[in-house]
Amino acid sequence: MSLKQWRDFIGEVGRAYDAMRKGLRVNEVGLIKKQWTIQRWNSDEDREAGRIYVPGLAKEMFLGMPQFSIFHGNVLLNEGINALWEKACSSSGTLWDNTNAQLGTGTSSTGEAATDTDLLAAGVWKGMMASFPTYGTSQKATWKSEFLSAEGNQSWQEFSVRNGNSANKNLNRKTSNQGTKSSGQVWELTLDITLS
Repeated sequence: MSLKQWRDFIGEVGRAYDAMRKGLRVNEVGLIKKQWTIQRWNSDEDREAGRIYVPGLAKEMFLGMPQFSIFHGNVLLNEGINALWEKACSSSGTLWDNTNAQLGTGTSSTGEAATDTDLLAAGVWKGMMASFPTYGTSQKATWKSEFLSAEGNQSWQEFSVRNGNSANKNLNRKTSNQGTKSSGQVWELTLDITLS
């Protein structure tokens, strides 16, 4: 540790001590990790067989996209945060559970903002696959939906999870160019959120 780093460290410790001594609040630190995953197959038969394509063929079939992609981050939306606290602190509100939760993709590339309340353009929503969401271990929840051959055939630019069509509280939103799904293809969309 350099002399400057040591002085900076001592300064931070001193400021924290002064804040505690004066009765001021010291902020707690929490981490949230968000990861989206898309798995692509050219047909339902290929998905059932677990077929893995060579990279060149995958990019040809999926218009420049790989068979599997991972992208990170999103913005938690104010309406979703408020709905989470409602569920945590009372018995009212609608859960993001297997009965209600839906993953969605839309065509807008407009950046995400905490004040968003939905996908911004041409949204397609799909309910959960069996046994999803998973939760209760590793401080993580995982939602997963499959978009079959006739579903979601459009540009995939924005992503969210909501607690059903009627409650329609979107927990988050992320924009990322993930290509265009073609008719006949099967794409699976997964969202992992980890808190620590």
